[in-house]
Amino acid sequence: MDSQNLTEYERRRLENVRRNNEMMASLKLQSAAAALSAEAKRLRVELKSYKVSSKKKPKTESPIVIRRSLRTRGLPPDFSSENGLKDDFESKAPMSPSLPEGPLSIEDRVLLDKILGVSKQSQLKNSDLCSGDDEGHEKKPLNCLIKKESRWMVKTCVDLGSMTLNAESIARIMPCRIMNLRFFPCTDSTMIVAGDGSGHIGFWDVDCEAERDGIFLFQRHEHPVSGILIQEFSQSKIFTSCYGGSIRLMDAGKEVFDQIYSSESAIFSLSQQPDNVNSLYFGEGNGRLNLWDMRAKKNPSSSWTLHEYRINTIDFNINNPNIMATSSSDGTACIWDLRKIDSDKPETLKTVRHKRAVHSAYSSPTGSSLATTSVDNKVGLLGGANFEDLSMTYHENHTCRWISFFRAIWGWDDSYLFIGNMKRGVDVISTACRRTVMTLQSAHMSAIPWRFSAHPYKVGMLAEPQPEGRSICGNHARKISLSPKDEFSTFSKVDLLAIFCKFCTLTRYLLAVVF
Repeated sequence: MDSQNLTEYERRRLENVRRNNEMMASLKLQSAAAALSAEAKRLRVELKSYKVSSKKKPKTESPIVIRRSLRTRGLPPDFSSENGLKDDFESKAPMSPSLPEGPLSIEDRVLLDKILGVSKQSQLKNSDLCSGDDEGHEKKPLNCLIKKESRWMVKTCVDLGSMTLNAESIARIMPCRIMNLRFFPCTDSTMIVAGDGSGHIGFWDVDCEAERDGIFLFQRHEHPVSGILIQEFSQSKIFTSCYGGSIRLMDAGKEVFDQIYSSESAIFSLSQQPDNVNSLYFGEGNGRLNLWDMRAKKNPSSSWTLHEYRINTIDFNINNPNIMATSSSDGTACIWDLRKIDSDKPETLKTVRHKRAVHSAYSSPTGSSLATTSVDNKVGLLGGANFEDLSMTYHENHTCRWISFFRAIWGWDDSYLFIGNMKRGVDVISTACRRTVMTLQSAHMSAIPWRFSAHPYKVGMLAEPQPEGRSICGNHARKISLSPKDEFSTFSKVDLLAIFCKFCTLTRYLLAVVF
């Protein structure tokens, strides 16, 4: 093009282009990018050279069966397998031969002394409460203490604004994902017992002063722990159940972990009446509830089929221990009167129906309400004189594959429910407003919380599991600090070369725009 016919703007533009090209040539970016690209290509070729060709599978002569969903076949949905397996295991679970069926000794003297001391203190306090009001009279029965303690615990409402989480309140107590955890029901000490997905039973003495002390771990099941039960008036005895169909009793006085029940069917839930320490209620197999009298030491004395699928939780009313609530994967939560359950055709006092599986149904601390949690993204609240008032609150209850189902628990009175969310927080649902009024969040909460336990005597203290067996005890700072290992992102050599090439291209583009 003739330079005499160019305008002043075009001549300046050509001059800028020539100067930019000279600058790029002096930086030698093109040669560096070409060398990096050739190196990356060589590495990819070397990686391909190690690829082993897969052998072709011989064709089978048997016909291929095409899977069809229940909807296309015109069948109703199966609530027992909805949303994946997750922590739902088959009702038929083989017994593991690696652990003996008899007693397993406990050799940790520190833990045994701690549990026996806590149990003795609780028994002394309970005896004082039962006999302190009426002097000169005979000792009151055990159920008098239950009602008195329940009224004492709900005098004041918890201050949500004061609930905080500190780094010192986190401890790693289990090697795998925690399935269940419970506070010891005592006023003078803070202890947590938990069970994980590999059958471990762990204890955390939160009040322990020394670094890395207060953590005790035992392998007592070969399957995920499905239930933990601590006797209110004899805390030296702790019951644990697992999906393998076994129930073990830890007796600190005898220094053993004894297997007291075994079955071929999985056990999904475990509970006990507040005024009866000699009977165990547990959900076994598909919808079957068993009553086992420990004094008889034989097969369950009574058994009822209450649901079509597995029973996820069993809970009793604090004011009337004969009133029991169950939740099931068949999409229902039921209230039963144990005095009127017929073995042939059990009839419920009240049935709450959800569209999908119900994973919890818990009575409130005063016994006047019932809270249910379902996978249909609803938290149900049942109240009234005869449990006739029902309301549903929306809450996102869908979880991913590696997170157990959410379960809303009561706090320390009938005012609030606590449930985890998918944004690494704890949602607080107000029973008066029928909605979420607050979300508790902390930078120390590194994963989604899915299980909770509220300390029955220390208002505002809430425990929750975290991934890789960590446990968080909120609202009170502790001395133990067992934080998780730091995780760093790593890049391969090919990734670094690709990033550098993109940086060079971006630099060239910016230079062209500026000049």
